[in-house]
Amino acid sequence: MTDALAIEKSLDMTASLEALLFVAPGLVSVSQLAAALDVSTSEVEKGIEALAAKCRAQDSGLRLQNYRGQYQLTTAPEAAELIERFLGLEATSRLSRAALETLSIVAYQQPATRPQVDAIRGVNSDYILKSLLSKGVIEEIGRAESPGRPILYVTTPEFLQYFGLESLDDLPPLNLDEENQGAQENGQVEVLKE
Repeated sequence: MTDALAIEKSLDMTASLEALLFVAPGLVSVSQLAAALDVSTSEVEKGIEALAAKCRAQDSGLRLQNYRGQYQLTTAPEAAELIERFLGLEATSRLSRAALETLSIVAYQQPATRPQVDAIRGVNSDYILKSLLSKGVIEEIGRAESPGRPILYVTTPEFLQYFGLESLDDLPPLNLDEENQGAQENGQVEVLKE
């Protein structure tokens, strides 16, 4: 047995996945990891679950991010200020209320179009969408098959990192019934559900 093969065999699946994801330049699919480790995708999926649990441990500075079935190691959001100071980076820019509102609509409706965002917000969202695109928290993924063929927007892995989420499943549930009830009690206009 060669030395490299002996070292590879001495690591368990979780440690092997952690090492590969650490050196990966970006998001990696389960099939890519399975090919690199020469194992089945089901073995990789079990290892991913174990690695995610390990990263969620209170003493870990890393998180396993899942973006549409692809994975990446990122730093824990709690370490952001420490990392920015260590690397000499400017503090993370803050998003305006309008930007957060627009980003929330895209996150929950994705893929979303500008007309959909405008209809919900009640104002033109061109500038805000351009700003979110430049910050890298949303991206264009094509065009809708509706009149005018508006651009479709979705969130990016940077969106997950900005908000410290491991996946889109970590978004808080959107409870429109409670919001509608609160708006009615305050004399506000009722939001129409689709």
